[in-house]
Amino acid sequence: MISSLHSRAAALLLVASSSLFAQTVRSYVTTPDLSHALEAQPGASFTRQSATASVVISVDDKERYQTIDGFGAAMTEGSAWLLHDRIPPAQSKEVMTKLFSTSKGIGLSFVRLPIASTDLSRNHYSYDDMPAGQQDPELKHFSTQKDEAYVFPSMREMLKINPKITVMATPWSPPGWMKTHDSMNGGSLREDAMPAFSKYLVRSLQAFQKEGITVKYLTVQNEPLHEPNDFPGTLMLADQQKRLIGKYLGPDLRSAGLKTQVMAYDHNWDHPEYPIEVLSDPAAASYMAGSALHCYGGNPVAQNEIHQKFPDKGIWMTECSGGTWQKENPLAVTTHLLIDTTRNWGKAVVLWGIVLDSDHNPHAGGCGTCRGLVTVDAKNPSAISYTGDFYALAHASQFVRVGATRIGSSSFGREGLESVAFQNTDGSIALLVFNNGKNAASFDINWQGRAAHGSVLPGALATYTWSSRK
Repeated sequence: MISSLHSRAAALLLVASSSLFAQTVRSYVTTPDLSHALEAQPGASFTRQSATASVVISVDDKERYQTIDGFGAAMTEGSAWLLHDRIPPAQSKEVMTKLFSTSKGIGLSFVRLPIASTDLSRNHYSYDDMPAGQQDPELKHFSTQKDEAYVFPSMREMLKINPKITVMATPWSPPGWMKTHDSMNGGSLREDAMPAFSKYLVRSLQAFQKEGITVKYLTVQNEPLHEPNDFPGTLMLADQQKRLIGKYLGPDLRSAGLKTQVMAYDHNWDHPEYPIEVLSDPAAASYMAGSALHCYGGNPVAQNEIHQKFPDKGIWMTECSGGTWQKENPLAVTTHLLIDTTRNWGKAVVLWGIVLDSDHNPHAGGCGTCRGLVTVDAKNPSAISYTGDFYALAHASQFVRVGATRIGSSSFGREGLESVAFQNTDGSIALLVFNNGKNAASFDINWQGRAAHGSVLPGALATYTWSSRK
C-alpha cells in the first residue's frame, strides 16, 4: 500500500515537473505561392525529451550578437503619391495600418526617407533647384514644397500609427548647381560646393523635423560608386565622403543641435573597402554610426569584414529591391536577404519602394522593373495585393521588435534548412526557419536541454516563437 502511494506520488510529481517545463511554441507559415500567408499552425511544446529528429536546430540564447533596429522599406515620392492620390482613402488607410501597426499589421519599424527625388519618383527635383547656370550658395531658394503634398503626409500618418519607427534619410543627388555638370543625373559634387551641400543636408533634416519627422540616421549619397545618366545620382569617392563628413557635415549637424548620426557608403557589398576607409578617418568617425550596404553586388560576408575592423560600429542593409530580373520567387529572395544580412551583423533590413503599381510605376528613369511590398493594379487602383517580400519581412517585423538581440541558431545553407534567431527585450524568442528543399522538412528545435518538433513545407518560411521565462 505504501509502495503504491509512493508510486502515485512520484507519477504526480513527474507530471507536475513535465508541465512546469513544457512551454508552448507558436508558429506561423508562409508558402511561396502565398496560399498560406502568415498562417498560424498548431502549437507545439518544449519538453525535457532529447531531440530525436535527424535535423536539429539548436537555439542558444547565451550566444549573443548585434541588436536589431528594425525592418522596412523606403517611402519614395512615387509610393507616397500612390498612397495619397491613387488608392482610395479607406483602402490607403488599410494599407498603412497593415504595413506599420504593431497590433493590426506587420509592424514595420525602419523607413528610409529620400531627400528629394529618386528614380522611383514621378519627376526629378531637389530642394533647391535653380535655372541653368545659376547658383544659390546661401540656399535662399531652399524649399521642400514638392514633398509637402504626398511624402510628408504619408510619413506623418505612418508615425501616427507607429511613433517608434526609425527614420533614415538619403539624398540621391545634391542640387545640380552644386555639381560638375549642372545636373542631378550623374557627375560629382564640386569641391567648392561641399560647404553648401552640408548646409543643404542640415536644412533638409530641420525641415523634416518641422514636419514631425525626426531622422535618426543619414547617409550623404545613395550609391556613391554609381553615376547614372537617366535619374539622380552622384559619383562620390570615399576620400571626398570622409572629408565632407569630417570637415563640414559633422560639425554642421552639431552646431544645429541635431543628434542625427551618419552612416558611411550606402552601396553594394562588393566594395567594403569604401566604408572601411571612411570609418578609418578620425575626423569623420566621431559623427558616424557605422555602414550602410545594398545587395546588388558582392556577398553579405563582406559585412563580417567591416564588423571585424569596427566592432563598435553598426551595419545596416538600407536597400534591396525585388524585381522581374530575379529567378527565385519573392518570398525566397527576401528571406535569404533577411537571414544572410542578420547572420552577418546586420542591424536592419530595408527594401526599396514600399508601394508600386502593376506596371512598376511610378519611376523616372532608373528601375522600370522593380517590385514593391505592395502592388496597386495600374488599371484598378482599388485592387491591392501584397508581395512575397511583404510576407518575408512580416515574419521578422511582426515577431522581432526593435532592440532585440540576434542569438545563436543552427543553419544548414542553401541546400537545407536556414535559420536565424532573436531574443526580444521581454525575453521572448523568435526563430525564422526557411526550407530550401523540394520536400517538406521535419526537425527538432533544441533549446536549453529541451526539444520541440517543427516542420516546414518546401520553399516555405516559418517563424517559431516562445517565451524564455518560466
